Amino acid sequence: MLEQAQESWTIFEAAHLLNRAGFGGNPSEIKSFHALGREKAVDLLIVTTEPLDAFPPPAWSVGDQALASLRARQQAFKKNSRAIVGMSPEEAERAKKEAIKIIQQEGRQQALDIQSWWFRRMLASLAPLREKMTLFWHDHFATSIQKVKEPLFLVNQNDLFRRHALGSFKDLTQAILMDPAMMLYLDTQSSKKGKPNENFAREVMELFTLGEGNYTEQDVHEAARAFTGYYLNKGTGKVAHDKRQWDSADKTIFGKTGPFDGKDVIGLIFDKKEAARFMVKKLWEFFVYENPSDAAIESLSVSFQRSDFQVAPLLRDIFLSKEFYTEAAIRSQIKSPIQYIIELLKQLEITDPPTGFVVSAQQQLGQVLFMPPNVAGWDWGQAWINTNTLLTRYNIAGFVTKGTGGDEKSMETTKVKSFGKDSKDKRMGRAWYGPNYKEIAPNPLREIPSDLVDSLIFRFFQCPLPDKARKSFIEYATSKKGVIFTDKEMAELCHLMLSTPSYQLC
Repeated sequence: MLEQAQESWTIFEAAHLLNRAGFGGNPSEIKSFHALGREKAVDLLIVTTEPLDAFPPPAWSVGDQALASLRARQQAFKKNSRAIVGMSPEEAERAKKEAIKIIQQEGRQQALDIQSWWFRRMLASLAPLREKMTLFWHDHFATSIQKVKEPLFLVNQNDLFRRHALGSFKDLTQAILMDPAMMLYLDTQSSKKGKPNENFAREVMELFTLGEGNYTEQDVHEAARAFTGYYLNKGTGKVAHDKRQWDSADKTIFGKTGPFDGKDVIGLIFDKKEAARFMVKKLWEFFVYENPSDAAIESLSVSFQRSDFQVAPLLRDIFLSKEFYTEAAIRSQIKSPIQYIIELLKQLEITDPPTGFVVSAQQQLGQVLFMPPNVAGWDWGQAWINTNTLLTRYNIAGFVTKGTGGDEKSMETTKVKSFGKDSKDKRMGRAWYGPNYKEIAPNPLREIPSDLVDSLIFRFFQCPLPDKARKSFIEYATSKKGVIFTDKEMAELCHLMLSTPSYQLC
C-alpha cells in the first residue's frame, strides 16, 4: 500500500491534481476545488454526475442518421460499380475517382466535425477525469481516421472509451476485440481460418496488455488463430463471430491448451500478473512521473488485479498518495498539445474559441484527435517539444491572448492565417478579440504591478516562480503601465508569461 498524503493540502496541490486528473482550471475553479479537501476533491473527480450524453456528437453520427450515412456510403460504391458497366476504361476510371472524391470529401468534413466536437467537450466537461481517461484510452488503443476512414466508427469507439473510462481494463480490452474501428485498423476482419492475420494478436500483447518480453512468438502465432472469424458489416457497423471462418482446433497459449477463441485469449492474458503491472506502470507515468519504483508498481498491481482491473480505485490510490504530490511529480511533465491548448483556454476563461482554431492548433502542435501517428499512439514527454513546436506554442499563445480584431497585420503577426482551411474559418479567426481582461484583471488590480503579476502567476503557473522570473515580469508590467494599464498591455504581459519554458510544464 502506498503511503498516503497528509490530511492537509495546499492550494498548489489542488491545482496539481486538477491539472493532471483533468485539464486545469481558472483561479476560481481551483479555489473551489481546494475548499473541498483532498479526499472529497478526488471523489468528485472519480464519481461524476455529468451524464454520458451531456455533449451529443454531430447529428450525422446519431441513431437513424448514422445508419443511413453508412448505408448511403455503401450504396454509392455499388451504384458507381453498376454505372461504369459499358464505359470505356478511361471513363470508368474517371467515374470511379469522382465517386471516391465525393466520399472522401464527406469523410474529411466529418473528421473535422468530430475533432472539434471532442475538443470542445474536453474544454467544457464537468467530468474532466473521465475525459482525460478517454484521451488516455484513445492513445492506448490507438486507431486513426486515416486508415479506418469511417468517422462514425471513431465516434462510437470514443463513446466506448468514455463508458469504460474508469471501469474495468479487462472488460474494455474484451470490447476492443469487437470494436469496428480497431478491426479495420488492425485488419482483424480479414483474419480467417487457414489465413490468420497476426496484427491484433501481436499488438494486444505487446502494446495493449503485457509489454515486450512477457509473451513468445509462438503465443502470437497461436493467438492469431484464435482471433479468426470476426466479421464487420460495414453497412450496419455490427461485429459478429463467424464460426465457419474461425479456427476451432486446439491452440497452446501461455502454456495452456484448448480450442480458444478471441475472448478466451484475452481471458488468458488477464490471468497473467504482467497485465496488471503493465497498466499500473503506464497509468502512473501518464498521471505522475516516468520510471516509478518497482515497489510502488508492485503494491498497486496486486490490488489492481484483485479488483478485477478496475481503474477507479487504482487512480484513487494514486491521487491520495504522498508520492503524487512530491517535487518529482509536481510540474514535471511537458504538456501534451491537447493539454496545452485546453489549459490555456481554461486559464483565460475562454469557453468558445474560434472555429478554425480548434482543429488547426491541434494540427500545428502535432496532436490531432482521432489521428494518432501509429498503433503505438503518440510519443509523449520530450517528444512534444522542439524548436518549431515551441515557437508555434508561443504564436498560438499570442493569438489567444491578443486576438486579431479583424486586423490583417495582426493576423500575420500571430500566424492565424493557417487557423482555418476555408474562408468561413478564416473569418472566425479575424473576428477573434481575445479574452475578457476586465474579468481576468479588474482595473484596481492593475494599479500595482506586483499584485497584478502575482495574480497572473497563480493563474498560469499555480506555483511560486523564481525571484528572477517574477521580477522580470514586474519590471515589464511597470514599464507598460503608463497612465492606465489597458487591455492591450494586459495581452502583451500575458503573452510574455505564456511564452516561457516554465509554462510548458504541468
